[in-house]
Amino acid sequence: MNSAQVDAYLRRIGAEHPAWPTVDVLRELHLRHLRAVPFENLSIHLGEEVPLGEKELLDKIVRRRRGGFCYELNGSFGRLLKALGFDVTLLAARVYGKEGELGVPFDHLALLVRTVDGGDWLTDVGFGAHSHYPLALGERGEQRDPAGVFRVVEAGADAAGVHGGGGAAEAEDLDVLWEGKPQYRLELRPRALDDFRVGVWWNSTSPSSHFVRSLVCSRLTEDGGRVTLSGSRLTETAPGGQKAVSELAGDKEVLEVYRERFGIELDRVPTVRGEGAGG
Repeated sequence: MNSAQVDAYLRRIGAEHPAWPTVDVLRELHLRHLRAVPFENLSIHLGEEVPLGEKELLDKIVRRRRGGFCYELNGSFGRLLKALGFDVTLLAARVYGKEGELGVPFDHLALLVRTVDGGDWLTDVGFGAHSHYPLALGERGEQRDPAGVFRVVEAGADAAGVHGGGGAAEAEDLDVLWEGKPQYRLELRPRALDDFRVGVWWNSTSPSSHFVRSLVCSRLTEDGGRVTLSGSRLTETAPGGQKAVSELAGDKEVLEVYRERFGIELDRVPTVRGEGAGG
């Protein structure tokens, strides 16, 4: 990523060029990214490719002002952080389902970021509703965040530190918990972005993927709440958790919400591919 691309990316998220890759800078960039760049799976339902190349990602997220899901958001944010002098490692994770089952390998991409003032930070701007700030990877106690209480524990340990559930785990795997509920199982083995192409393919084509079965576009708001558009259903969540849900009247109103609330210009409304999608 050259200096002009870095500057354009920083403008995209409303950030100044930092002088030094510190934890305070990382926290600010993380929060600004969540507010500016939506978590969305629209490409799947618009028949677009899901890119992982640097040129394609920058075109989508910076020039076209779109968002993406974990591979795109953390993939591009990781490149920005590297260009700013942070030490960045790509990590693979498997997401927990509603029944406590683990998803497929390479189900999720997260970042391990090391700052010049010390510490390893789990950095994740691609999980939708998650922590507003990076989590201390080596901390095993509660970590309080505007989004709630998080913990990073040895894989297979519940909120009380007792092992059990979640399936077999490697010795160095970690579980990331929110409010005591496991969110994903993180592997500490360094990965390359190309390793995640199988995850992109599965999540973009499999009838079992919730990204194929549903539409989502969501971002953190300036006041710490969240705005989410799922098809024609608009959900506005206040910082305290209260939700206001409304059904939009038609395609014109849906396109207006994409433009006004997410900064996304579309020429047509995306439609869910349906249960029969496959590839």
